[in-house]
Amino acid sequence: MTDIAIVDYGMGNLRSVSKALEYVAPTVTIIVTSDPATVEKAERVVVPGQGAMTNCMRELKKRGLHSAVLEAAANKPFLGICIGLQMLFEESEEGNIKGLGILPGKVLRFPPSAMATPDGQKLKVPHMGWNQVHQTIDHPLWQGITDDARFYFVHSYYVETTGPVAARSNYPFPFICAIAKDNIFAVQFHPEKSHVAGLTLLKNFVNWTPHYADQAR
Repeated sequence: MTDIAIVDYGMGNLRSVSKALEYVAPTVTIIVTSDPATVEKAERVVVPGQGAMTNCMRELKKRGLHSAVLEAAANKPFLGICIGLQMLFEESEEGNIKGLGILPGKVLRFPPSAMATPDGQKLKVPHMGWNQVHQTIDHPLWQGITDDARFYFVHSYYVETTGPVAARSNYPFPFICAIAKDNIFAVQFHPEKSHVAGLTLLKNFVNWTPHYADQAR
């Protein structure tokens, strides 16, 4: 049995995620796969991604991975990264496309009118670079990571939800950058590119046994 399946739907830093997981868990079997059966049999599932939400949802369905990802998000330790976070929600402004609908909420583009610092300096979209992450709940995946640790971001869209928020960042206003619900943990940033803090989060995921009260404080 595969210990961790990294879902390959044609998008994302698959090699970087795989190498980072191999580094923190050298004895664990890790497979990058586009085979739905392999995803279904894996003990843990990681869904990374970069690119457009429209392409993401199209490729999930085209490759027969849509149901496998839904099943994984319902029944086993699940880590979503970047688009792997955004796909969990009901809809996205990017192409006005429906997501998986696992969590309530929508994905919004950073509004041009708001993209400036208090002194008037314009901010670029996509948001690209290092930014502090403020933890809003206690969670096993934050173990050993200091509050306001810096992680690496590359994104033009962010999540708006009434669901379980695990962390926020600022660009320039506060936005949700991590969610946690039961067996699901998902982040807008890229832990595989975030040095010690990111590797610690990935190691915590490998060792995580979800409890359904993880998201409560």
